[in-house]
Amino acid sequence: MNTFHFTRPARNVPIDRALVGYVGSGDLEVMIDNSDQPQAEIYIHSSAEQGEQRWLSIIERLEVAHPLPAMRMDIHDFSATPGVIRLRLEQALEQALAKELSYE
Repeated sequence: MNTFHFTRPARNVPIDRALVGYVGSGDLEVMIDNSDQPQAEIYIHSSAEQGEQRWLSIIERLEVAHPLPAMRMDIHDFSATPGVIRLRLEQALEQALAKELSYE
């Protein structure tokens, strides 16, 4: 199992905790929690060999469409495809940012 850690620029917006996917599902689990830090801390546990550059590329592409909130994100990857990774990351961010996206 490989562990990667990325610190990314983030915006300070209120977020909720989020959990998507299921670690035993055979693909990917993403958990988001609040952070006292002014950046996004992303921790990835992956069964993929030499996946650090692949993960960095996925996160950088995600940031273009979705500026990251200040948070701690934990990801448990069991060889998910890039499409599943992107879907789970977007689902988790949508849950975490539900208050900000509300039109009430």
